[in-house]
Amino acid sequence: MDAFIFILNFLGTLAFAASGAMIGLNKNMDIFGVCILGLATATGGGVIRDLILGLTPPMAFRDPTYAVLALATSAVFFSRRVRRVLMHNQRRYDRLLFWMDTLGLGVFSVAGVELAFSRSGHPTFFLLVFIGTITGVGGGVLRDLLAQEVPYIFVKHIYACASLAGAAVCAGMWNHVDSVDAMLVGMATVVLIRALAAHYHWNLPKAKL
Repeated sequence: MDAFIFILNFLGTLAFAASGAMIGLNKNMDIFGVCILGLATATGGGVIRDLILGLTPPMAFRDPTYAVLALATSAVFFSRRVRRVLMHNQRRYDRLLFWMDTLGLGVFSVAGVELAFSRSGHPTFFLLVFIGTITGVGGGVLRDLLAQEVPYIFVKHIYACASLAGAAVCAGMWNHVDSVDAMLVGMATVVLIRALAAHYHWNLPKAKL
């Protein structure tokens, strides 16, 4: 189980750091800005989660492994060769950003549920889903605020709702199947909802004057 959680967090950190770095590149930030945006995206949700659960200092500060991974990933995306490949093809940029965001969202939504289960004495279903969703979307919200954008979860496709659904599926299955299976199904739920939302252009109703 520990190895599985490590791999999940590794993949989620890589994906979210990539999405943060790509937003930084699109904003013409320097290498410091790109790296900070990648780091904030990859670790922001986990820091918020840990503070809610009373885990202080947050794990991101106790074990720098994932922070170093996020910074390294961001630096790679800043390299001239990668920038040339990404920034001169809008369709490629949009597609990679979408899938990196989706992968990170799926991973961290269920990773949040797992940590809430392991660190809470008697977690309620509401707590599990709330922590899973906050872990999933927190980094993206922080990224968008730092980039001076309206947070992605409020305007693009089905984002927070996908995280909410994936966390709910994972939490609901936890006591009935193997925990790894519950997490995999929860992740698949997030990815499926996001893919369908992008394909069919699903969005939540917006306020119109």
